[in-house]
Amino acid sequence: MPDFPAIQHVALTVSDLERSVPWYRGLFGGDPVLDEDTGPFRHVVFLVGGTLVGLHQFSDADPGTDFDEHRLGLDHLAFGCATRAELETWQAHLESLGIAHGGIIDASYGSGLSFRDPDNLPLEFFAPPG
Repeated sequence: MPDFPAIQHVALTVSDLERSVPWYRGLFGGDPVLDEDTGPFRHVVFLVGGTLVGLHQFSDADPGTDFDEHRLGLDHLAFGCATRAELETWQAHLESLGIAHGGIIDASYGSGLSFRDPDNLPLEFFAPPG
């Protein structure tokens, strides 16, 4: 079997790009690398480390259903941190942006800092133990 490749991109469906793009711009600390209307959807894409994170807004989306990680599909998206101290830096960054979070939670398998985007999509910063 060949080596499994790294994740190249992630696409998140959002309800309102006008609300989500500034929120993610603040979180990522930079501007999108792409803003394109494809017809069926518009997407705005950020380059985060070596991974593209796209925000998609579909013209025919069903806005009546909020995201729920208890349904089949995505549970959360986690961004890797090297150390717990790096998590503390991200916690301060979230607080400077006014983004609510659950605080750093330590476990035997690592430490995580969970928060949600404007559409309630669960995001996390995660560091290995040690």
